Amino acid sequence: MTDGLAAPRVTKRRARTRADLLAAAFAVFAAKGFGRVSIEEVCEAAGYSRGAFYSNFATLDELFFALYQERADLIAAQVADALAQDGPGLDVPACVDRVTEVLLLDVDWLLVKTDFLVHAARDPDTARALLDHRARLREAVAERLRRAQGHTELPAVLGDADGAAHAVVAAYDGVTTQLLLDKDVPAARAWLKQLLTALLTDGSRTS
Repeated sequence: MTDGLAAPRVTKRRARTRADLLAAAFAVFAAKGFGRVSIEEVCEAAGYSRGAFYSNFATLDELFFALYQERADLIAAQVADALAQDGPGLDVPACVDRVTEVLLLDVDWLLVKTDFLVHAARDPDTARALLDHRARLREAVAERLRRAQGHTELPAVLGDADGAAHAVVAAYDGVTTQLLLDKDVPAARAWLKQLLTALLTDGSRTS
């Protein structure tokens, strides 16, 4: 009976340790860059030993990917929630407003994400995992656009819902690259709103 009660406490403690390591790693990676960070620096920032690190992650790469997965899942959820609020049809301008208002646009995250992209470009296994996450984000957009077919017309130049989803993610990538350089979040949100509206409505917008 005692063992049955103890297990949840251990699980809770490990979950908290993992969360603390991820939070500390995010701050250290953003400040120094992935290739310049050691396990010891992450442990020191989190206030844990190397043993605590290795009880949660086998390598720094594994922690880095877990960090990316956590933020990528958050962005996918934000997009999916914003897209789910209309009926069968899709009010594109209103939907664009919702997405750009809630979407995570954080310079520190973009620094970490850029490091991850560069790392993935040199590592095929990491690249495959990253492509899978990006495909899930595109699918969240494409699935909503497919449900709107017959109710909402998209510009023919985008092709099908998958083509439109690729365009949406490409627009996000372009705007966040500019944000990484000028660090102007309000301008990034405004530009992303204009760009997505132009992409999905041929530039027209109803009031």
